[in-house]
Amino acid sequence: MHSNAALQLVPPSPDRDVAAAEIAAAAFLRALGISLESEGLRDTPARMARGYAELLTPRTFDLTTFPNDEGYDELVMCRNLPIRSVCEHHMLPFTGTAHIGYLPGDRIIGLSKLARIAEHFACRPQLQERLTKQIAECLVEHLQPRGVGVVIEAEHSCMTLRGVHATGSATITSTLLGALRDDARSRQEFFALADVNA
Repeated sequence: MHSNAALQLVPPSPDRDVAAAEIAAAAFLRALGISLESEGLRDTPARMARGYAELLTPRTFDLTTFPNDEGYDELVMCRNLPIRSVCEHHMLPFTGTAHIGYLPGDRIIGLSKLARIAEHFACRPQLQERLTKQIAECLVEHLQPRGVGVVIEAEHSCMTLRGVHATGSATITSTLLGALRDDARSRQEFFALADVNA
């Protein structure tokens, strides 16, 4: 990507039929014994359909990068980027934060694009492990940095609201590539800045 300053990341475009989703949501709720006759529940299927459509629809954006004219070679990190996604096993939300860092090569990235990349891959049925890896691999592919690190800490409602009811539990995943994986000092610096014990 050295020759282009921006690349457009476009979400996958599956067929979406929100009206059909609304009908299905109504059938789903009725199958669970929930009456939709009251004023408060009458429009719930439509709200469910729109809510899930929003959760599962990433926005198109330009992945803007710039020449690293100053030759900056230290770690660049954005912490506490909000993450919201849907667990592909139960279709229940998980939410948390991502810490994304990289060691620049020939180019640097617009900082807001780190949050956009995280959002791009989060807006689909996901596994936290896969999401962490996809963010890191996207940066390697399009930025070609010397190293990339991603840590995600999230609470999964499939664990807290059902099953084991593990309220307050958090799941932490990490992906380290390049120098942040291979060099112990760089790895330690990344985890220290991410406030994670290596």
